[in-house]
Amino acid sequence: MAVLPETEALLGEPRFNWADPAPWTALQRELGREFPSDFREIVDAYGSVSINGQLYLKHPAGHLLHSLGAMIRRDLELWREEDMREFLPGPVGSGPGELMPVATATTGEAVFLRVPDDAASPWRVLVQEFDSPAWTLYEMTFGAWFLAYLRGEDVTLCSRNLAPDGPFYESLS
Repeated sequence: MAVLPETEALLGEPRFNWADPAPWTALQRELGREFPSDFREIVDAYGSVSINGQLYLKHPAGHLLHSLGAMIRRDLELWREEDMREFLPGPVGSGPGELMPVATATTGEAVFLRVPDDAASPWRVLVQEFDSPAWTLYEMTFGAWFLAYLRGEDVTLCSRNLAPDGPFYESLS
């Protein structure tokens, strides 16, 4: 499913348009896992951005404050702490069935990609509400979840009140 045309129609034309695979290759080698193509496509188009002043997406080529790799390493360490494990339905990491942190929100949510158990299974999105032990697993790809978010649908993060005139983005660099 190509999500970029619909994302552009909702969010506006991207300005980052990254083409060099080297940062992705290095991060994927470190994690031992390739990211889903829809996630890469969106992040390569928009870069490290704030969506609706709420959702933060980061690119692996971003500088330290806005680097996807730095965020994943930091969040894996946080979510592996014993007192944090109870807030998720399974372990964090990049192995089959594990939860890989990929985005955060100013409203207290963490967005994870659930790594498929096998190559034939799709990636899924899990959103954890940091201020409570609640989490929701969405039986949809990141691209489908992201489009639902941009449309103002309730996917734990809800943009309607933050973007009443429609979704927008701002570069973090």
